[in-house]
Amino acid sequence: MSTLIFGFLTSLIVAFIATPYVKKLAEKVGAVDAPNQRKVHTRIMPRMGGLAIYLGYMVAFFLFVPFADKTEMMGIFIGSTIVMVVGMLDDKYQLSPKWKLLGQLVATVIVVIPFGLKIGVVNLPYSGSIDFGSGWLLWLAVPITMFWIVGVTNAVNLIDGLDGLSAGVSAIATGTMAVVALLMDEVNVAIYCFVLLGAILGFLYFNFHPARLFMGDTGSLFLGFNLAALSIMGFKEALFVSFIIPIVVLGVPLWDTFFAIVRRIVNKKPISSPDKGHLHHCLLNMGLSHRSTVLVIYTISVFFGTMAILLTKTTKWTTLIVMVALLIAIHLGTEIVGLVSRRHRPLINIYRRLKVKMAHRRSH
Repeated sequence: MSTLIFGFLTSLIVAFIATPYVKKLAEKVGAVDAPNQRKVHTRIMPRMGGLAIYLGYMVAFFLFVPFADKTEMMGIFIGSTIVMVVGMLDDKYQLSPKWKLLGQLVATVIVVIPFGLKIGVVNLPYSGSIDFGSGWLLWLAVPITMFWIVGVTNAVNLIDGLDGLSAGVSAIATGTMAVVALLMDEVNVAIYCFVLLGAILGFLYFNFHPARLFMGDTGSLFLGFNLAALSIMGFKEALFVSFIIPIVVLGVPLWDTFFAIVRRIVNKKPISSPDKGHLHHCLLNMGLSHRSTVLVIYTISVFFGTMAILLTKTTKWTTLIVMVALLIAIHLGTEIVGLVSRRHRPLINIYRRLKVKMAHRRSH
């Protein structure tokens, strides 16, 4: 327990102390974010704040994370360092998407191939388990793992649109993973999570609205990569819900990214095209303030995290019921805020038609 506490406090203090210096560095090298029609902020802001998160994490990692007999953790450290550097270059030079993707792929290949981080046994409900660690399925483990890591990395990057949003959601997801890891006796994973959580919170003090600097791609890519890799390492051979928990923990960024893809398909736009239809944009359009929007999304993230923790202790039938209820709630929430479009509301339209029919029957 002392390792958890000291690791958390060390990363928090280092990140807190480093953030003002990183802000000065970002301004000096010209790593700044200018406002445009897609962005919410209205003045030039220094970015690259994720470097402070990384510094807090790095110091605490070498002091407290027991990676000597856990090669996967060293792989995550190296991979996340690579994506952090790619993020720094993007914050300074505005890299094209293909170069950013190339950097993510290099980092992912390193953590998957030489360090062996791959999806292991996936326990499916009422269908036994699938072992990706042997036989011909071993060949599928690598591409599936790489797809998951790159996908989650970019999902976290996409929600970085408001002060404190990506950092706060990442902190909630990391804290949830720490609790679940402790419940599953994955102590080393829990230590890593506490180290990462402290660094995020040390930076969040300066990043919450009104922010003094942004984390930039330096932070969002670094956090996304870590969350993706941790979700595999912590739960790859856990209980029946092992394939569900990481999805629920990362519910907000995955939800936002999935429906961003659906929205662009429905509107016949390229999947990679940017827009102002993300969850935080929709909430702002509904009249919520900047801070209220962030706090609402924090609340949703806490809800997802709580569900993930509860799922570690539920029966198969309860898990199935909870997941169905979650999917309905997600879809209903998507329609209410207009995450796909204001016209695409099948569940709400069904409810309205039923309401009209019931009113018609009463009148007769």
